[in-house]
Amino acid sequence: MRFRRTTWWNAGRWLALTALVGVLSTAASARAAAPCAMPRKPAGLHPVSVVRVVDGDTIVVHAADGRNQRVRLIGIDSPEVHASDKLRRDAQRSGRDAAAIQALGAKASEFTKKYLAGRQVELERDVTPADRYGRTLAYVWLGEELYNLVIVRDGYAGLLTLPPNVRYASVLAACHRTARESRRGLWALNE
Repeated sequence: MRFRRTTWWNAGRWLALTALVGVLSTAASARAAAPCAMPRKPAGLHPVSVVRVVDGDTIVVHAADGRNQRVRLIGIDSPEVHASDKLRRDAQRSGRDAAAIQALGAKASEFTKKYLAGRQVELERDVTPADRYGRTLAYVWLGEELYNLVIVRDGYAGLLTLPPNVRYASVLAACHRTARESRRGLWALNE
């Protein structure tokens, strides 16, 4: 039977590898446990007026070019209000009937109307400018508050992370986790 002699070089490599794994796992768990904190609003955004709230995650704004523009909020998904294929899929997946989901969707829509209807907001784009339906994809800032985060933090929307639009994905995930654990908003009704 042959024994391999451990050299300082081999021992050093194992020690370095172990340290690297420890650092990476610590960083990953710190990222996973990121706090639900409002990010800083970037400079240079342009104001638009909210002319209509379609549902909890879609609004219509009057843009600087004089046109109305449909905007889908990035990173979030509120329950459906209108009959659609997505509503049917959500009902099948959740085991709830469509009317129950629509009732939750109405609450999310009311929450968005309370915050955004008739207000001036600023839109922040991410990587992809529009979705397959032609809606502008944006984060919506109301003053210094990121509304996408507000609706998730208060429990009226879940997460919908679609890369490459992930600028605020970690903070949205932290706020979503906090809202569910605290049974805020729809999570108080949705269990």
